[in-house]
Amino acid sequence: QVQLVESGGGLVQAGGSLRLSCAASGRTFSNYAMGWFRQAPGKEREFVAAISWGGGTTSYADSVKGRFTISRDNAKNTVYLQMNSLKPEDTAVYYCAGKPIPNYRATHVYTRADDYDYWGQGTQVTVSS
Repeated sequence: QVQLVESGGGLVQAGGSLRLSCAASGRTFSNYAMGWFRQAPGKEREFVAAISWGGGTTSYADSVKGRFTISRDNAKNTVYLQMNSLKPEDTAVYYCAGKPIPNYRATHVYTRADDYDYWGQGTQVTVSS
């Protein structure tokens, strides 16, 4: 089992940037595919970005493509979400999620919340106009 703890959220003006971090502990991190999701008030949780075990494959929601970048440092057991050109509609609680995977799926990414087994507690991102 792995524990996930997000950090880096906050209040930022539209057009600004934030970098979210998700620190993993408990078990080896490098055998996990990772993802970021977000949930705005009154809305369902939605996919933001995902990254494969080795970091070589990534996937993004259309709404964040070109503005957000997901990355990971397996030596530090951390996954990041760099968010640039933030918009008020990016306001939400952001969650990181982890999925243990076998070696033969090392390049896979997962975009559905139901695919993931472990979740962090979330970090609030608020973008003011």
